[in-house]
Amino acid sequence: MVENKQVILKNYVDGIPKETDMEVKLGETIKLTAPKGSSCFLVKNLYLSCDPYMRGRMRDFHGSYFSPFVPGQRIEGFGVARVIDSDDANYKPGDIICGITGWEEYSLLRNSDNLQLRKIQLDEDIPLSYHLGLLGMAGFTAYAGFNEICCPKKGDSVFVSAASGAVGQLVGQLAKLHGCYVVGSAGSKQKVDLLKNELGFDEAFNYKEEADLDAALKRYFPEGINIYFDNVGGSMLDAALLNMKVRGRIALCGMVSLQSLSSSSQGINNLYNAIPKRIRLEGFLQSDYLHIFPQFLENVKGYYKEGKIVYIEDMSEGLELAPAALVGLFSGKNIGKQVVRVAEE
Repeated sequence: MVENKQVILKNYVDGIPKETDMEVKLGETIKLTAPKGSSCFLVKNLYLSCDPYMRGRMRDFHGSYFSPFVPGQRIEGFGVARVIDSDDANYKPGDIICGITGWEEYSLLRNSDNLQLRKIQLDEDIPLSYHLGLLGMAGFTAYAGFNEICCPKKGDSVFVSAASGAVGQLVGQLAKLHGCYVVGSAGSKQKVDLLKNELGFDEAFNYKEEADLDAALKRYFPEGINIYFDNVGGSMLDAALLNMKVRGRIALCGMVSLQSLSSSSQGINNLYNAIPKRIRLEGFLQSDYLHIFPQFLENVKGYYKEGKIVYIEDMSEGLELAPAALVGLFSGKNIGKQVVRVAEE
């Protein structure tokens, strides 16, 4: 019998979440066994993924692709965990799994609950936590969005916003592997240096130092942009619309700049440009493309092992720091993919 520490959502949140919107507390005392006849399996959570989409689940909004969290109950997200006990013949004690799990020390899971569960084959060359980033939802979002929405061609000019984050850093490296010219934006000098010196971007700039984003994009893309991978929305998307080439492609991946997801006074002013320039703008979810996940794993694992790509993680230690780690995404505190280590492997 153990007391199960959990991260609880206190109340619904409309704006940018704060640490005080969550609390870490001891939940119910649980047995470390899976109930017989339940078809469930019990896991010990090792790593948890902090992702911007989780903010949407903190709202009292039921019209999205994910149901909202329930105030007073523990939140959930993608994680890596080890099976402790099982009443499901497909999962055995010692198996390492990745998928949606609770933000807690131990979770009871059922494979029929649409948790995007998969077993992980251990590989000494790949850290387990990378299955939440490079080889997880973030990496797959980059891979599917760039290849399926952006349709890159050699020589294309590519712009990536939030380029040092979990998704953007891989988009830029995939673009370089396609023979593209790649520019990224980020929010600090440290991140700009990272993009140019470690992640291989051709150029990068600190958007906080640019009084005129349109002028900044014209400086780096004097002939225009073929592909914009948008992780932020807002004024950066507006500026990109002024700088797209004819038949440019914009992948709408995230809107992290918005103060509120329910109502925003900030509209898009330059959308008219999409008509004469025949720009394609498309929002997408990684779950739309799960049929290419095996191809993604094979290709990106290969790129990593061959040294063709690198991946940057920002690791927080302990479940107690999980609320701060999640909230930090929305002020740019993280450098790379934000992960929380709950327990040693």
